[in-house]
Formats: sequence, structure tokens, C-alpha cells
Amino acid sequence: MPKSALRPARPLWRLGCQVTGVATILVMLAGCAETQLAVHSVKRIGAQNQTSAPAQTGAYKIGKPYEIAGQWYYPAVDYEYRETGIASWYGPKFHGKYTANGEIFDQNEVSAAHRTLPLPSIVRVTNLENGRSLKVRINDRGPFARSRIIDMSRKAAQLLGFEQKGTAKVMVEVLEAESQQAALIAQGKGGSVMVTAAEKETVTAAPRASVETVSLDAPQSKKAPSDFDDSPAPALAKRAKYDPAAVTNDAAVTAQANPEVNVSAVPPSAIYVQAGAFSVYDNALNLRNQLYNLAPTKIEPIDVKGTTFYRVRLGPMATVPEADVLLERVLASGQTGARVIVECAGAGGNTPAGC
Repeated sequence: MPKSALRPARPLWRLGCQVTGVATILVMLAGCAETQLAVHSVKRIGAQNQTSAPAQTGAYKIGKPYEIAGQWYYPAVDYEYRETGIASWYGPKFHGKYTANGEIFDQNEVSAAHRTLPLPSIVRVTNLENGRSLKVRINDRGPFARSRIIDMSRKAAQLLGFEQKGTAKVMVEVLEAESQQAALIAQGKGGSVMVTAAEKETVTAAPRASVETVSLDAPQSKKAPSDFDDSPAPALAKRAKYDPAAVTNDAAVTAQANPEVNVSAVPPSAIYVQAGAFSVYDNALNLRNQLYNLAPTKIEPIDVKGTTFYRVRLGPMATVPEADVLLERVLASGQTGARVIVECAGAGGNTPAGC
């Protein structure tokens, strides 16, 4: 008879203890793994030199009016916002620091700073010098230079083709549905946005033949800062169909995680300094006469919701540095509301349909 047959049966309570012991060990190992994962996650988020941060969702913030260097800004929800002007970019100095809505700024992600739009908001930024456009998530405040309207992350500036030049003439327009969705996500209310049948028909009917959608890798920065490259955008290697009707519930997230650059033809544009706008023509004429010696000056009428305003503009200027110098002279004359604007040829306004 084999010895195993003479061995007494193992008590059930002892077998149960062994099973329990194994389960306890597994739970302890799982707990250790979770602890290690949490530690690594904290280290990853806290590292300031990382190149690819996980998707972030900061707090939803509009904010109260605030003053910077004597200039007041009034944050507000504005789904009709559309403006042309000069864009700049920021990067190494702020990399790894908190944005205005509590996220960690990563210069290698697509994001931007704006002075008044809600945080977060989704905007389309179009480079009026090369036709590139990009959806960008705004999560920070700035820029506070009088002659700039938006501050792009380094990655966004690379994709739009103006990193080495430093600035670009741009148009910025808010995307209502995606901005509403981003606001809901930031408030923990989900991200579902309803689109009516009429809206779908309008989007479907939008022209699309002259637009190309491409995924562009950021160019390598090998030149010194003093040797800017102002050449046109390189040839596009990849092409994809552009479908404005394809609106998904996670568009506000993918606009940052998977940036796509649209390329289309843009009309010629010029830079002006707008010194003021008046509902009374004589007031505009008086200001024009005061500033006439600084640069060529003109008065342009514009209709705003049934009211005619007369804008006093100086220019055009060929370059951003020229516009910056002229703006400082106009500000020094006492016109504290003066600003730099970009006007497209034949548009006749600062919210041109042709841009």
C-alpha cells in the first residue's frame, strides 16, 4: 500500500486557512501594486520636464474683471467672439507651472491663453499668413501685451508655422458647441451636446472643397532665435477628408490630444492700429486730425447692431514690430484704448467674412 494511502486526511479548517492565506497575500500584493502605481502617477504629474502629460480637466472658470498694468479686462461667455490680430507663443518659462484654471502647462501640448474667454473654451485659430488653422483649447489667461490677442503654446505655434518667427497675423473664433461641451466636462456634468436638425443641415451645407485636413508633426527647432524662418508651409505629405459635420461628443478632448491642421487659401491682410471708435463722426475726425502726423490715418464706418460707428485707424504697417512701435506712440498720445488689428483685403472690418 502506498504511503500516501496511510496519510490521514487534511482537516478542512486547515485547508481553509491556507486558502485564506493565499487570498490575503494576493490582496496585499494588489495593494502594493496600487500604491506603487499611485506613487508613479504623482511623480509623473509632478515632473516639470515631461514631454507628454495625460489629459487634464481643470476647473471651469470665467472670473471677475481684473486689471493688469492699468488695463481692465472683463471675462465673459461670448459664443459670437471672432477677432483678428497678432498671436504670440509662450513655452519654457512657464512649462510645468499652473495655468489659470489649475492645470499643468505643457509647452508640448496644444493649448492657449486668452484674456476674457471662459476657461476652458475651444477656439479655431487661423494663421492668416499661411492658411493653417487649428482647434485649440484655452486654459490660461494672457497675453497682456496690448498688441496681442492670444498666446499659443509652443506646440500650437509649431503646428501653425510661426514658432521661429515669434508672432503671426491670426483670426480667432470661438467654437460654441465644443466650448459648451468643454465647460460641462470641467464642471463634472459630462460632455453631451445636442445638435438640432437645422444645425446639422447648416453644417452639412458648409463649403469644404477648398479645405484640406492634415496631421502635421512639429518642425524641429535647430535655428538660433535670431534666425527666424519666415518661409511658407512645407508640402503636405498626408491628406484626409475634411468633414465639418463630423462632430463627436469628445471633440473638446481630441482637439488637444490629436491636433489636426486645416490648410486653406486666405486673402491678403494688413496690420493697422485702431486708435478709437465713435458714434459721432466729428469726434472721429478730431482724433484723426490729432494723429495724422504719426502715420497715414483713415476713418472707417461700421454698422454694429443698427448703430453706425466711425473707427480711426492708422496704417497699414508691413510688420508686427512696426505696428508695436506705432501703438506705443498712439498710447502715449492719450488713446488708452488703442490696439493692433488685422484686416483682410476687401473685408472692411475687424470681423471679416473673408478671413
